[in-house]
Amino acid sequence: MQHIDTSAFDNDIQGRNIPAGSVFRDVLGKTPTLLVFLRHFGCIFCRETVADLKKIHAEDPDYPAVLFFYQGTPHEGDAFFGAVWPEARAVADIPRRFYNAFGIERGGMREMFGPAVWACGVRATAKGHTIGMKTGDPWTMPGLFLVHESRILWQHDFKHAGDHPDFYQIKQHLSEMT
Repeated sequence: MQHIDTSAFDNDIQGRNIPAGSVFRDVLGKTPTLLVFLRHFGCIFCRETVADLKKIHAEDPDYPAVLFFYQGTPHEGDAFFGAVWPEARAVADIPRRFYNAFGIERGGMREMFGPAVWACGVRATAKGHTIGMKTGDPWTMPGLFLVHESRILWQHDFKHAGDHPDFYQIKQHLSEMT
């Protein structure tokens, strides 16, 4: 089981539904939290991820709390999440402090445009998602971590931009860890 770099806990944060003056430690709370690192707001797969998590969260009140990270300003986050999930909590991370702390890397041509990505694009399009204007580095890979206190309980290792875990299995991963 990995631990989060504790220096990240005291980083100031701002964003959507984040109280003013918060640090990372403040928004984690006392229960497991799903940290979701988005590529950019125009990414069809990011839009799919947000929609899928919103649906699951509405269906299951015991689903872990979700905290998104995005490469944009608080204003850009308000515009995006205000339209797709107004109640979502999201951290603006233009300097990529958290992306770097959690090891979120940039992808190459295969991770962004390989055959598997195109196939996943069909899946996301079938759900009604489209590509929009990018906000942030479009070469950034996604990230997904289930954390509790300073521990990373589980993470999904993304193979490419369209790789999409079964979000319904997150609770199973959580029950296996506790």
